[in-house]
Amino acid sequence: MRKHLFQKKIFWFILIFFIMLLTVYISVAVYFGEHFYDNTVIYGIPCGQITAEEAKERVSQRLGEYVLQIEERGGKTETITAEDIGLTFVDGDSIDEMLREQRSYIWPLMFSKDHDALTSVAFSYDLESVEAALQALDCMDESLVTAPEDAYIEVTDTEFIVVDEVEGDTLDYEKTLDAVMAALDAGVQSLSLEEEGCYITPEVYGDDEQLNSDAEELSALAAAYIVYDFGDREEIVSAPVIADWITTMTDGTFVIDECAVEEYVEWLAEEYDTYEKPHEFITTGGETVTLEDGDYGWEMDQAVTLVDLLNALAEGYQGTLEPEYTHTAMSRDTDDIGGTYVEICISEQEMWCYQDGVCIVDTPVVTGNPNKGNATPSNGVWAIDGKRRNATLKGEGYSTPVNYWMPFNGNVGIHDLTSRSSFGGTIYLTNGSHGCINTPYTAAETIFNTVSVGTPVIVYD
Repeated sequence: MRKHLFQKKIFWFILIFFIMLLTVYISVAVYFGEHFYDNTVIYGIPCGQITAEEAKERVSQRLGEYVLQIEERGGKTETITAEDIGLTFVDGDSIDEMLREQRSYIWPLMFSKDHDALTSVAFSYDLESVEAALQALDCMDESLVTAPEDAYIEVTDTEFIVVDEVEGDTLDYEKTLDAVMAALDAGVQSLSLEEEGCYITPEVYGDDEQLNSDAEELSALAAAYIVYDFGDREEIVSAPVIADWITTMTDGTFVIDECAVEEYVEWLAEEYDTYEKPHEFITTGGETVTLEDGDYGWEMDQAVTLVDLLNALAEGYQGTLEPEYTHTAMSRDTDDIGGTYVEICISEQEMWCYQDGVCIVDTPVVTGNPNKGNATPSNGVWAIDGKRRNATLKGEGYSTPVNYWMPFNGNVGIHDLTSRSSFGGTIYLTNGSHGCINTPYTAAETIFNTVSVGTPVIVYD
């Protein structure tokens, strides 16, 4: 009997416990039929243990406060707000439907799961406003960003080097817009443009194998460092100059274009040759005269100079290289007359001799008689062609012995004439020479001992 009563009590206890458990289960199921599970997140907002209406209020408020932080290259950040793009919550059936579909009758199985209800939220924003907000950002302002640059080869004073690329911070607009739209649709609060690959990148980087190989090959071609010394000026043939002479072959290799080098030699001659070119000269009296005539000056032998230069380039020669000349002068400075020269003024019938810039002779002379067609050639610079002692000058109707003879223009030259008792004045107009410069003995002697073959003689009216 007691055993039967005990069994009966246990039965009722189990029944009551089961009824209570069922009541609790049903109550919780009913509760989660009206409330979201604890791990529910709607558009980034925790919505556990709240009703659909409460969730709508939270989402609506959240959307109104939404800010998308855009992380840019260099650590700068900018933002796009809900107000910027007209982001609003659409109170449709989306949240209610989510609540209906969360299967409250199996609530014990749902507690451990996350419930991300982003796709269940209905919201809207204005696409044109998104584009306007994006375009208004500093990162989209062309005047504020740096464009990417490919790595490239640059020539220095001595070689070719690879200059590394510039990453810059210019954005691909379409990629950036797509990334912003995706971020808005996902409800995320920060967007890294770097991570999303929105930046335009260089196509060639500093570690490019071909680029470095080309720089090495070019440097080998431009190894020479050649100095052309022109007295008070110089021309240097080094990598920057040689770079303009290098051409690319069809197979991608590099060579020096000999035609370009030839053009350079022609330019050198045009720039520095003075032979048969006008000379500006400041006379003893301080007047500047232009001397158009004469045979004095520098003239480069371009063919030989070209060969020498090409050989020097091929050898990578470093040092001074002298051009070859067909005519030379006494000075390689801009003023190629230098400090030692003879100066003759026809109108004054005066001659000066300078040695290293110091006047050592100032003497009257007698030049050619213009009234008999024997005028001394003037307005030019000639070089003394030779020096002779005790010469006899012969011409049509005359044979004249002289002690010092210094021709500078064919049969025209400087010499003494002891048979003359006076010099200077207007003698040349009635009793002038056959074109030579008749000079007092002592002056002629001094000049003879001062000048050398090649010394310039300046004659002007």
